[in-house]
Amino acid sequence: MKRLLPIAVAFVAISFFPGCDSLSNAADSVREKLNARDEPRVRDYAAPPRTVFEAVRVAAGQLGFRFLRGGAAQGEFDAVSGVGQGDVPNSARQVSMKVRVHAAGENGSEVTVVLKEVIEADSANHAGTATETPLRDTPLYDSFLRAIQKALDAQKSP
Repeated sequence: MKRLLPIAVAFVAISFFPGCDSLSNAADSVREKLNARDEPRVRDYAAPPRTVFEAVRVAAGQLGFRFLRGGAAQGEFDAVSGVGQGDVPNSARQVSMKVRVHAAGENGSEVTVVLKEVIEADSANHAGTATETPLRDTPLYDSFLRAIQKALDAQKSP
């Protein structure tokens, strides 16, 4: 009986280690899928960063976003949309926007945009507890990036 115990332990250990590898692969796969969800939209513009930042500010205002923090020197622009009615009673919905403007090339700029939906499920009883979910397949990205280009075009032709 004493000889069977080490053999049984060895058998369990050998069969357990290949399972760890497959669990690690599964965790990596899930991690990759989650990271792909959070990928920002990136677009290049043929204008200096400060000019593009001003166009970002104008475009966000046209789409109903309110400036929260940031500045042209930092290349950061954070904003939120107005608070609206959620899908269920007593819930609230809002969209947050994070824009980063960086110099790209000689006289160009790169704009990175991340939009997240903020939902507060029961704002009457649990104020301040909300969940943030990245928005992936929304036309709001394209609308915002087009509005930036229109604002840049308007700045060039006074």
